[in-house]
Amino acid sequence: MEDFSEGMAYLDTLPKRIVTVYIPLVLIMIVLLFPFYWMVLTAIKPDEQLLDLDTFNPFFVTSPTFKHIYKLLFETAYPRWLWNTMFISVVSTVLSLIASVLAAYAITRIRYRGANYVGAAIFLAYLVPPSILFIPLSTVIHQYGLFDSVFALILVYPTILIPFSTWLLMGYFKTIPYELEECALIDGASRWQILTKIILPLAIPGIISASIFSLTLCWNEFIYALTFISSSVNKTVPVAIVNEFVDGDIYRWGSLMAGALVGSLPLVVLYSFFVEHYVAAMTGAVKE
Repeated sequence: MEDFSEGMAYLDTLPKRIVTVYIPLVLIMIVLLFPFYWMVLTAIKPDEQLLDLDTFNPFFVTSPTFKHIYKLLFETAYPRWLWNTMFISVVSTVLSLIASVLAAYAITRIRYRGANYVGAAIFLAYLVPPSILFIPLSTVIHQYGLFDSVFALILVYPTILIPFSTWLLMGYFKTIPYELEECALIDGASRWQILTKIILPLAIPGIISASIFSLTLCWNEFIYALTFISSSVNKTVPVAIVNEFVDGDIYRWGSLMAGALVGSLPLVVLYSFFVEHYVAAMTGAVKE
């Protein structure tokens, strides 16, 4: 094994570590965390501090208030919007994962002619812009009588989730040795037993990564939710906070930022628990 300790010797001194490691990390953290700081700051600012930027410092708050958050949670239908978002995201993610796992396994583990072309075609479907697809999909939604229903989004979201999730799982399935599957076939195991008892347990990081990606995409999706949902009670958080807290050219910034902050907290918690699995699966997929 090669020794790279000599090549990393330039980090032994503190000034070099500050210039090459600490300063870039601090700058990256500031850029990434500033939007969350601004959301929190705006959500707890009184109205007079939000409007009078000449008198009050826009980057600090002197007398924080929870009025905007209270109004959001108890004087609007935000809990219902949040429940709609969670329900649609979870159901769409589960349906997409089931289809993606079966498709990825069939493409990568079952040897047949043209498997690579099928995988490429599935990934190319992900590149089609949603702004083009929502026009024909609206016809399908109307014919099934699902317009202005949460099930309209549950039907539509897998069309954008399955292609990328399949591509991601294909890359991860390829990292699992074929010898394990061949030994199981020799011992008399069926394809279904191999998938459920060998492939899936070994592909847990990839499945978690695909789940997080699908859930995040559903959670933040705007175009389909705006097109297929019209009643306020059935809206999701991204669409509802824009429609309900923007009156023409009047923006209720406190409520807008409070809605964005509360709506992002579940995803922040989710990422904090599964970030290691997410990075591991993305590394395996890209490597392949």
